[in-house]
Amino acid sequence: MATTDDARRPKYQRIADSLREAIQSGHYGPGDRLPGENDLMTTYGVARMTARQALSVLRNEGVAEARKGAGVFVRAFRPIRRRGIERLARDQWGTGRSIWPADIENRALEVDRITVTEEKAPDRVNAVLNLTDDETTCVRRRRFVLDDKPVLLATSYLPMPLVTGSTIAQEDTGPGGTYARLAELGHEPAHFREEIRSRMPSKDEAEQLSMSAGTPVILICRTAFTDTGRPVELNEMTLDAASYVLEYDFDAGVIGDHQSHTSN
Repeated sequence: MATTDDARRPKYQRIADSLREAIQSGHYGPGDRLPGENDLMTTYGVARMTARQALSVLRNEGVAEARKGAGVFVRAFRPIRRRGIERLARDQWGTGRSIWPADIENRALEVDRITVTEEKAPDRVNAVLNLTDDETTCVRRRRFVLDDKPVLLATSYLPMPLVTGSTIAQEDTGPGGTYARLAELGHEPAHFREEIRSRMPSKDEAEQLSMSAGTPVILICRTAFTDTGRPVELNEMTLDAASYVLEYDFDAGVIGDHQSHTSN
């Protein structure tokens, strides 16, 4: 039975609530088509604008997505389970393997829009890499596409003197990627720090990642350090939040071995 507060809510919100409950109960599963505007108009006795607003609520929440000429569908979520610790283990990149199989198993991955340039880095990057204003960085930009869907933008900054003449300064870094090459150069990563936050995407990010309206991005800033504590790479990543689950699996004893820094 509807409460007084429910009755006071706009009709389009109540319709959206009903559709959301139907999705959560499994009445509509991933990939299923939701009732269209005409269906909602007939079922609820509302105007087209009200029906359209109800569907927009679900789209803006990331629960549903519109397909041009076909209707509005429940978003299918086959997540990339990003195993934050396992993927960065030396046993992964140190043996010439990509760090991605830890996340995607046998799904099809493509890396495109690769650019490698020499640039003066932003102040925030210089501060992390301990660079002076006149020092340059090797900047590697790329986009990761999984099952034909863009899921991640990444920009890595490395001190130019460390990588000059190596394949890190080329598009193809070779087996094991950047971390394996750094190890060969005598700057093997021994410790990583990741900072995570989220926000809504910029227009450019939304276009590059082919994101649906209402979907936020996850921002991961990872710094790689040598065993002497020297920072050798800063990697700024932008993830489509609708494509990811972030997973961290570690023993309780590990927590006491590292100093934890948190900020509000």
